[in-house]
Amino acid sequence: MAQIVTYDDAIEYLINKQSLGIKPGLERIIKCLDALDNPQNKYKIIHIAGTNGKGTVAATIAKALQDSGYKVGLFTSPWVVDYREQIQINGEFIGKSDFVKLTKVLQDMDTDCTEFECLTALMYLYFAQQNVDYAVVECGMGGKGDATNVEAENLSVITSISLDHTDFLGSMIEDIAAEKSGILRKNGTCVLYNDELAHIFKDRCKRLVTGGLNDNLSLVNAVLKELDVNAVNSLVRLSARQEYKNGVLLDGGHNLAAAKALEPLVNGDTALIGMMKDKDVDGYLSVIAPKCKKIIATNVSNPRAISANELCKLAKKYCNNVVVCDNPEDALTCKPTLICGSFYLIREIYNLI
Repeated sequence: MAQIVTYDDAIEYLINKQSLGIKPGLERIIKCLDALDNPQNKYKIIHIAGTNGKGTVAATIAKALQDSGYKVGLFTSPWVVDYREQIQINGEFIGKSDFVKLTKVLQDMDTDCTEFECLTALMYLYFAQQNVDYAVVECGMGGKGDATNVEAENLSVITSISLDHTDFLGSMIEDIAAEKSGILRKNGTCVLYNDELAHIFKDRCKRLVTGGLNDNLSLVNAVLKELDVNAVNSLVRLSARQEYKNGVLLDGGHNLAAAKALEPLVNGDTALIGMMKDKDVDGYLSVIAPKCKKIIATNVSNPRAISANELCKLAKKYCNNVVVCDNPEDALTCKPTLICGSFYLIREIYNLI
């Protein structure tokens, strides 16, 4: 591709990297960050892994630190409204000019990093250049082999763990927990949501904090206590996480645990659903579909997506009224009251709702 000049050029450069797919492993990102003088080691990092709630927990910790007077970087994924929302400092998206400059740095390096690895390197470099006090960093997937897992020291936070990304992380909770425990540091502290998995984490860090952390607010406040920051009374609300927008309930959760969390809010809805084929699609539908009056199965513009026709077949096991609408934008004319199953789906139509 030609040299990056504009913001659109920078986005195109990163999006083109999607063709490399998901490649767990740290070789490429370590080589890239070494060339950038390891910016990830120039500030304090709070590193968050887990299956559900990572984004909410990360955003709430970042906001509490900001309210206490710190300059705080926040890295979360995936994005819903604006690509730059994944990289923020004190609640402000990375500026377009900074985004272009830093993407040009990566292009000039001719790195073989994937899209997420490039985004991670860009994030760590931006936070170093902006002299943040803390970076709150959400793992993309797993832990041990995730591109974010490159810092020398951290405070590790593990949110609730359940089955997800089983093709990459293993088919048992213990396997997934072991993968996520890879972000722990021998001389560091870990705050853990799942008490019953403590045996997997306790020998991988100097200090393990557990004990009744059975909701995300309790987990956040346990982290804030470690940081000597005042407790908070509520969690930050994020886009497409049980969000109501113009009377439509939006939820990008895509696994069985997310379905169970959403289920109490579903009651005779017309649901527009699109999902990735590498998720437990049947498990998700078994919880959500029986509570829907009608389901519109649709396609999502992602190579990992399950086809609308295949999704329809699975949904018919649990709901008598299931139709196919290939284009999610067209499906909005059916006035769904629930849109769920994938952040990628919600991203496509968020601004149209």
